[in-house]
Amino acid sequence: MLRFYHAPWSRSSGILWLLEELAVSYELVTIDIRGSVPESYRDIQPNKKVPAVDVDGTIVTERAAICLYLGERFPEAGLVPAPGDSSRAAFLSALIYADSVFDPAVAARAQGWTYEPNNFSFGAFDDMVRHVDRLLSTRPYIAGGAFSAADTQFGSGIHYALDVLKVLPDRPVFRAYLQRLTERPAFQRFMARDLELAKAAGMAT
Repeated sequence: MLRFYHAPWSRSSGILWLLEELAVSYELVTIDIRGSVPESYRDIQPNKKVPAVDVDGTIVTERAAICLYLGERFPEAGLVPAPGDSSRAAFLSALIYADSVFDPAVAARAQGWTYEPNNFSFGAFDDMVRHVDRLLSTRPYIAGGAFSAADTQFGSGIHYALDVLKVLPDRPVFRAYLQRLTERPAFQRFMARDLELAKAAGMAT
């Protein structure tokens, strides 16, 4: 049994998309991270954040770890290159970069932080933008020529940073990437379900 702990319109939305791409059955448990989260949830996620998954009693947290774990548990979807595959290094680099650099750099910019990039592991926002622009200018997907689990995290992040937070520069290369992603049926399913969950939580009308 796969149980997925999620809050609509949050960092866990990319995992909701991943699950739709995997086309596996799962139970969705909504966590009200913007309100009151039960203290008992720390047994699942120590900071009472999302996402988290429980797969037959095995709990996995953090988006990159969840992508790897689920992608390798359901290899028939072809979303995670196997060990030894020549594309695995680029995939791992992109997947970890989404969590360790892209996400905190976007959050810092959205909050209006002024900081010395050398003092923070994720570095400068402008360096991150240049890197992502360069990658997507040379390949159709974030890790190469094929869609992968890394795209569910980068794609959802770029969409949110560009169209919701409006902190990412609106460049043609980012728009072209999003266009490729939004044409995917699983993307459309996940967006519709997240909107439905947001409405139920009173976040949208």
